[in-house]
Amino acid sequence: MAHTGTVYLVGAGPGDPDLLTLRAARLLERARIVVHDGLVDPAVLALAPEHATLISVAKRRAHHTLPQEDICALLVREARAGRDVVRLKGGDPLIFGRGGEEAEACHAAGVPVEIVPGISAANGAAAAAQIALTHRDASSIVSFVAGQCKGLRDQDWAGLAGKGRTLVIYMGVKTAPQIADKLMEDGLAPDMPLAVIENAARPEMRVLRGLLAGLPELVEREAVKSPALIVIGEVTAREDRAVAALAQEAAR
Repeated sequence: MAHTGTVYLVGAGPGDPDLLTLRAARLLERARIVVHDGLVDPAVLALAPEHATLISVAKRRAHHTLPQEDICALLVREARAGRDVVRLKGGDPLIFGRGGEEAEACHAAGVPVEIVPGISAANGAAAAAQIALTHRDASSIVSFVAGQCKGLRDQDWAGLAGKGRTLVIYMGVKTAPQIADKLMEDGLAPDMPLAVIENAARPEMRVLRGLLAGLPELVEREAVKSPALIVIGEVTAREDRAVAALAQEAAR
């Protein structure tokens, strides 16, 4: 019987290679085939051996290099040919990474799968921007939502944002106007503070702060590009307040 390879669904973290788990780094350093998303930083891919085959299955808004079904078929085909496959995904494979779909496809085909978690985009971005997603005085609930999906206006986000809550929006740059309108129509205050974190944990990272009502203008004015996360809640204003308090104390 022919040997069947293993598919490793690996979280590549938010971008900085230093934030890979040891398991992820070790798999990558001995990989023969790496199937990767477009959001995986080149510095992470550089850890693969020179002889490794790198296959990009990058997804962009309204344009996919390969449909998801074909990506699943690619993983199964390579594993059935006896090759181990490192499937690299930005952030964590199971948070908006379609890792569940790919694992299901492998299970259905009788292909062994191992899921290697990574630092999620939300955790990595918040840490890099020094924003606490939870805070004893500001937030005890954190929610993750996708801002780029069909029927966005019909999604039920009730109770996900507001006092004592933090809302993290993935893939929300292109739909920022609809997101702001939706949240304000649902009763969220227009002056709710937020932060847009672009290229988190990378040298070119930017942290842009504003208010909910001004989100569309902020994204347009600053020409925000993906990868970027939108964090909405009082936690995004605490750093500014702490800095201001320290400045007042020093001026006394």
